[in-house]
Amino acid sequence: MGKLRSILVVTGRSEADAVLMVKAARLARALGMGLELFVCDAEQAYELKHAYDSRGFEEKVLQDCIKRAREYPLRHKELIGLGDVPFSVDASCESPLYESILRKVQRSRPALVIKAAGGGRSDHSAFDANDWQLMRTCPSTLALVRGRHWSKKMRIATAIDVSEEEETKGLADTILKVARDLARATDADLDVAYAERAAADEPVSRLRAEKLHGLTREAGIEPDHVHLLAGHPERELSGFAAARNYDVMVLGALTHRPSAVSLVGTLTSVLVEDLECDFVLVKPGSFSYGVRPQSALAAAPA
Repeated sequence: MGKLRSILVVTGRSEADAVLMVKAARLARALGMGLELFVCDAEQAYELKHAYDSRGFEEKVLQDCIKRAREYPLRHKELIGLGDVPFSVDASCESPLYESILRKVQRSRPALVIKAAGGGRSDHSAFDANDWQLMRTCPSTLALVRGRHWSKKMRIATAIDVSEEEETKGLADTILKVARDLARATDADLDVAYAERAAADEPVSRLRAEKLHGLTREAGIEPDHVHLLAGHPERELSGFAAARNYDVMVLGALTHRPSAVSLVGTLTSVLVEDLECDFVLVKPGSFSYGVRPQSALAAAPA
């Protein structure tokens, strides 16, 4: 993560912002970068879109909506934990929310996007429809965070796939690099886990174990932080991570490609549902996703 220019923070103007901003500011300080705060009033945009007759006041409503959204982090800078971290603000009034976020990502090209799970509802431990869409479509590394504060000495884990399937070729290296760089920047402990279905004495299992240890050795991760589990990945990794109460899990992101669902999507979807930690979701370097263009009134950078 040494090449990060900025962190894009999707704020929801809700109670979830307090913890979200503390975590974003902690990462910004550790990585030596500023934040881009992005506020989107998707609810107002939806109501306006479905109004019986919005002619004559659509532009004023949109501009007022963007003005309020843009002023929010400026009014609450200390409350939401930014302190001395440099930041800029961008705002929009578009629906659905995830598409507006994707358009902002395309404009800013951050290497990390951070958002509170569940859109900032009181039960923001649960993911909502926008979160699931971003897991599949966001081209940047995506952090979805919950309401629990990180430990003073953070504990990070990553689950990687070292099998030879073409769909995930190279993804394990990318995930491991993101996890390693994040752990080094935050002075966190890092564990690496891989679950192997095949019996330990089978040739394919031995080859994958060798690959796992080779990758982690190259990344400078100590052997006692590398865990080779035996059994069904969804069950074994879920139990392993839950017992260790990690602050963050780094995983491969969900994908729209049907042929890759069983390789990446299933494991990730199970873990994000089962575990209570935060998640950093990593896409392959070749990933791209198109999104519809925005309206002329939809965005207003500060």
